[in-house]
Amino acid sequence: MAEALIQVGRVAGAFGVRGEVRLSAYTEDPLALVSYRTLLRQDGSLGLTITQGRPAKGGLVCRCLEIETKEQADALRGLRLFVPRASLPEPDEDEFYLTDLVGLRVETPEGAPLGAIKSVQDFGAGDILEITPAEGGPTWYLPFTREAVPQVLIGEGRVVAIKPEEVE
Repeated sequence: MAEALIQVGRVAGAFGVRGEVRLSAYTEDPLALVSYRTLLRQDGSLGLTITQGRPAKGGLVCRCLEIETKEQADALRGLRLFVPRASLPEPDEDEFYLTDLVGLRVETPEGAPLGAIKSVQDFGAGDILEITPAEGGPTWYLPFTREAVPQVLIGEGRVVAIKPEEVE
């Protein structure tokens, strides 16, 4: 199985006219992108290689080996940037990365199986868990809120969830 990739940023467009690029950073410290240096595309191929970076509103302004002109930077606008999961620091005991949820069992508070987490999505209104039902059938979505998912037990390989009444 290929190593999981974690999205850490996105190309926001050109900065100035000399080939610098603006990156939106999804890391706690935007400068972490500079320390990763090599950022990948979602398929694992090379995205950008950062040679220099400085903080800017909403992220970073960087120089990259692959970009020499404003036009090249603008052409990459929207490119999602990833690093291997192993590149990230280990989370604290009570923290986790959203990617760590994928594959976990989903159970009711009473322990009845509801399925497994297929993916974590964000369509703009917050994180949503896509659940593959234990009994088969189409996937369903569950808001990733404390009310809907009161417990995340990474070490046990499961989450406790309250299934919405709308989902049959």
